[in-house]
Amino acid sequence: MARSLLAGACALAWLLMPAPGAHAQTDPVLVPADDASGGAADQDPSSTSNAALADADSQAPIPFEGGQLTIMQPEQDGEKVLAYDGKELASNYDVSFDRIVKIGDVSVALVDVGDGGNQCGPAKVIVWKPKDGEIQTTTVEQDECGAPPAAVSDDAIYFVPYLLPGETKPALRWSPTEGLTTSGNLTYTPEPGTDWKDVDPSKYENVIDAFHNEAVYKAGQALLGKDMPDVATSLLVGGGTEKTASGAFYATGCVPHDCGGNDGFMAVDPVKHKVYFARRGDNPEPDAWPPVKDWPADIKKALDEAQGN
Repeated sequence: MARSLLAGACALAWLLMPAPGAHAQTDPVLVPADDASGGAADQDPSSTSNAALADADSQAPIPFEGGQLTIMQPEQDGEKVLAYDGKELASNYDVSFDRIVKIGDVSVALVDVGDGGNQCGPAKVIVWKPKDGEIQTTTVEQDECGAPPAAVSDDAIYFVPYLLPGETKPALRWSPTEGLTTSGNLTYTPEPGTDWKDVDPSKYENVIDAFHNEAVYKAGQALLGKDMPDVATSLLVGGGTEKTASGAFYATGCVPHDCGGNDGFMAVDPVKHKVYFARRGDNPEPDAWPPVKDWPADIKKALDEAQGN
């Protein structure tokens, strides 16, 4: 996905950002540091994220800055608790160690903390201990569905957001000295110069990928306006596309954690250069762009079947 980088620091973060999907919602345990001060942090960050599965209730302690980071589940089916030498730092149903890194001369532990669930990533809890100070934490959570991936440089950690069509979000930077700051804004941008002839649904893992095409994006923007990010969100939990008899392709989806309560539909006709959207929430009839009465019969049929009509 092309994005506009509005700050030099953001460009650095973009280069460092790990591939999407690299983090799984499991319970990995870091290979412990060579010493209690986090000596393993001097290695390449990826080498410290080698993991082995723990049991469902707890994870092996991690030596960190003269103490231990632990993750325990005090009650069966209850929340897991991240603690440092017994002091609670964070809790939620899904808590797992990510890695220990070195920012300047400070060892920093990164821990994923979230609700778990479909298509919804965790927040990132940053743990560090200032010289001669107490253990400190900062939680990075850009929205209700987790934090952007963490990209580590020598002097800072960058958080570069995943953008939906129509969105602009800040790229964040954290360092032990400056804390969490905004490096600049990123804006979703389709691939310049792509047209209807370039549309290829066989390459789309999700129908939202069609917005990468500049012609599709502009057509969607003309219909949806400010509603574009909300409609795209209603398609997040979804899979591949299907075709109608006329050659248009379509797919359904839903908002993470609200499937059945906030569902979306998108169809693209690359021959007629048209796009169609619908979103069903609390109202009996879905919102539609353009109005459903103006939809071709085969696309209207696909919408009806998707909604069980």
